Amino acid sequence: MDEQFTQMLKYLRLSGLLSNWDRYLSIAQKGNYSHTRLLEYVVEQEYNLKKENARKMRITRARIPEKYVIETFPFDRQPQLNKKKILNMYDGFDYVEKCRNLIFMGPTGTGKTGLATAFLTHAIDRGYNGRFIAFAELVEQLYQSVADHTEAHVIKKFAATDCLLIDELGYVEVEPVQVGLFFTLMSRRHQKKTTLITSNLGFSQWSSFLKNDHLTAALIDRLTENSHVINMRNCVSLRSKLGTI
Repeated sequence: MDEQFTQMLKYLRLSGLLSNWDRYLSIAQKGNYSHTRLLEYVVEQEYNLKKENARKMRITRARIPEKYVIETFPFDRQPQLNKKKILNMYDGFDYVEKCRNLIFMGPTGTGKTGLATAFLTHAIDRGYNGRFIAFAELVEQLYQSVADHTEAHVIKKFAATDCLLIDELGYVEVEPVQVGLFFTLMSRRHQKKTTLITSNLGFSQWSSFLKNDHLTAALIDRLTENSHVINMRNCVSLRSKLGTI
């Protein structure tokens, strides 16, 4: 391949074609493909490469700290968990297609984050954009946005995310302005996008850190109106035997 043609492929961002050029020539020389089928094959390979690169980019942008997948979750260690129900939700994929929320509730170490991350990764693999963020970090970003008058931009960014995973809701107390902004964000996402939440506290305890009974009630009402709540309160900690899940 001459330099001019190489530069043309780079300009067109056909990296797969460029890196596999000699292999494609070898296939063509063997004569096992018609001209049409060979062109189709090359296009298919380039298409699959670009799809995979786009998926990897979405995974990177999601900022997932641990890449958990549903296939490795230790259901055998959690007999109180309804494996069939969870896998049906996962395979059915209506939590994204119908903008349903998933709320995982239970003690520390029971696998809430692992399951939620698996659902988030599944959405990203299916072509949706996603984001993982701890509740403490989210409310801090919202709080900082008030200082530099960018709250509208920050809320718009998180509101636009197809699948947003908010981890460890309830571990920090928040200021009234943070509660208000968080409620605004959840209202913007209501029945439009999918939100995944993990929490070590039951709904009845949320007012203890949100410190606003009326907003807490309204928030819970919105989150649960179109959602699946996965109760893991009777599950055991997996950390001592399997590490953090």
